[in-house]
Amino acid sequence: MTCAETTLPATTAKSEIGRKATLLMVATLTIMAGTTISPSLPAIETTFANVEGVKLLSRMVLTLPALFVAFCAPLIGGLADRYGRLRLLIGSILLYGFSGISGLFVESLPALLVGRAALGIAIGGVMTLTTALVGDYFSGSERERYLGLQQAFTGIGGVAFVAAGGILADYHWRAPFAIYAVALAIIPAAIAFLTEPARPAPNGQATVSLSEHAVRWLPVAALCTLAFLVNMIFYFIPSQLPFYLRAVGIGAASSAGFALGLHNLVMAGSALAYGRLRARLSVPVIFVIGLCLMTLGFVLVAFATTMPSVLFAMAIAGAGLGLTIPNLMSGIIALASPTSRGRLAGMVTASMFIGHFTSPFASQPLIEAIGYQETYLAAALGLAALAIVCAVIALNGKVRA
Repeated sequence: MTCAETTLPATTAKSEIGRKATLLMVATLTIMAGTTISPSLPAIETTFANVEGVKLLSRMVLTLPALFVAFCAPLIGGLADRYGRLRLLIGSILLYGFSGISGLFVESLPALLVGRAALGIAIGGVMTLTTALVGDYFSGSERERYLGLQQAFTGIGGVAFVAAGGILADYHWRAPFAIYAVALAIIPAAIAFLTEPARPAPNGQATVSLSEHAVRWLPVAALCTLAFLVNMIFYFIPSQLPFYLRAVGIGAASSAGFALGLHNLVMAGSALAYGRLRARLSVPVIFVIGLCLMTLGFVLVAFATTMPSVLFAMAIAGAGLGLTIPNLMSGIIALASPTSRGRLAGMVTASMFIGHFTSPFASQPLIEAIGYQETYLAAALGLAALAIVCAVIALNGKVRA
């Protein structure tokens, strides 16, 4: 039941290429969801300066979708396990496109936030269902290679989308919202190339392997906790970097876009190596490597005062994230059976996006109390602590082996 060949109909080489290409295009929607409009945040704050609490609310334009991902992803995952993946995915992509472009038209900050909330529901569906489909379609080393390729493609897409967002934000803060229309162009490919995986029969097959349906909740909880903490800390960068650059005298909106674009480019290169790295190293060891790189990147951000130093810091942090995210997805897929894949994918997706949403609530008070530099150093300390915990787990695993 765990091999893709036993759960899916035979496919031709052409349709297999189409399936992979479509999944890769869908994967870019997750990176486009947030950082594309990050360069617009200062202008949004200025536009709605008369709104009470605008400093926090303007940052929530970036992070509010994450709250609705957290609410909806586990529910969508449960529905997918019970009723199937494909129709839910198509509906999620449609909602993504229409809610994303709403920022072009709405006239108030509350209306803008409503559109972002709807976008969060869509993201929860897209990310949860894509992760479940990867587990359905691929297995073993092929899955590890694909997860690295998916993260790489996401990063490359992020370079284009984030840089375009920065350039468009220089023109007008609303302009980057037009990029979300790309989602609507993916729907024909999804209909043409993605197939509904066969689900286990409700009767007769249930006693074949009861252990396959048992969930190992302790490692699932550990992965979800790590997903939450890593993403909460990471989002100190896209939610605060445009303001930090302005504070150190780098004021163009495109500067933040290019910095985040370079981050995604290096993340892509790092993710391409994930499959080969995973063939040699355990999940905890790869977490140690990724988290150490992210720690160094945040330390460098704290001391960056020129554009070249910012770009270098973004590159180091991106290399770490490029290993950490596919490692999270690989870990959760490995723990799931075909009948629990949607639920567990929804749980780790929710954990990641709860981290996104809570990030401004952690970073903004710190910045106001101790400043940008000290906040990024505190974030680096948190990442270092997570790396130490993963190192202990890796060493204990070697001892037991």
